[in-house]
Amino acid sequence: MAVEPNVIGMERIPVREGVEVARPRRRVRGPTVRSFGVTFFAVIVLAAFLSPLMRTVTMSLKTPQQIGASNAPLWPAEPRTFEYEGEEYDVYQVPMPDGTTRDLALTQKGRKESEFIDPADPAAGIIVWQGSYRTLDGAWTFAPHWENFATAWEEMNFPRLVLNTALLAIIGTAGTLLSCVLVAYGFARFRFPGRSLLFLLLLSTIFLPAAVTLIPTYTIFVKLGWVGTWLPLLVPAFFANAYDVFLLRQYFLTLPRELDEAAKIDGAGPIRILTSLIVPQSWAVIIAVAVFHVVYTWNLYFEPLLYLSSEPDLQPIATGLANFNSQRSQSVELVQAGTLMTIVIPMIVFFMAQRFFMRGIVITGVEK
Repeated sequence: MAVEPNVIGMERIPVREGVEVARPRRRVRGPTVRSFGVTFFAVIVLAAFLSPLMRTVTMSLKTPQQIGASNAPLWPAEPRTFEYEGEEYDVYQVPMPDGTTRDLALTQKGRKESEFIDPADPAAGIIVWQGSYRTLDGAWTFAPHWENFATAWEEMNFPRLVLNTALLAIIGTAGTLLSCVLVAYGFARFRFPGRSLLFLLLLSTIFLPAAVTLIPTYTIFVKLGWVGTWLPLLVPAFFANAYDVFLLRQYFLTLPRELDEAAKIDGAGPIRILTSLIVPQSWAVIIAVAVFHVVYTWNLYFEPLLYLSSEPDLQPIATGLANFNSQRSQSVELVQAGTLMTIVIPMIVFFMAQRFFMRGIVITGVEK
């Protein structure tokens, strides 16, 4: 049987007569290059998105001296020192004649020449360096200052702020879910005159700027004597909102009506259908709405500032953090530490409910 000679980059395949011929091998570089490009782009975007957070973390662990220093490193550090014969000396980065740089402890300052000790080998004696020590950069050692978080915790009265915010979030979320589920259930499952018009009016409130209703709403709450209490922040949650109603209604519409009809044949009423049929199949979107409201309440700033300005013991964490920032505006490390502490709990809530949250956003239901 005749065999063709080997050809680089070719593969041999048998033909009808049993003779092998060569053909070019297929190259799969295209999909690989595209996959690498997408991954690389995603990494760049993620790094750009997380860079402010990383800067906040590093700033919260620094000292005021490092923040004010021009030659300080990006990571948390403090000036390096070396103790020699009972005295403490600053360590500098000293360029040597061979082109290298060594960390040496300055023992004798001078304008034209200075004396140093090598911390790695003090027994080597004095090293004389020609030049002014003022032109040298100091050496730094990694030293995170975790006590910044303890200081911010005490000065902000953080436990009280967290308790206030948690109560507002829990009560407000319960009111939002109760009212929005009922309203969305009515729009999704009942037919009544003017339903489409009412739903359109409800959705139109999304486009209404909050500044338009600010003064009338504040006037009503003043007349009711609710200013200085949590009522202006909690009571509106029990009257539904357009965004959550729309999200829940769209999910309810994906559930087949045949399930409702089967339940009616068994004698179930509207409330029983909602509690035993609709809600158990809608936990994904319900948890998504709950996460939305918890994060919204956690970041709520303007309304508490407006209604609770005279009651600091009732203020939530966003308002308390703003007050702390104004009081300690010169202490950047404490401000950043307080900021990090305020975002920990929402991040934990989001990651715990992430699976349900993503399912609720996709708006899927059971198949008919």
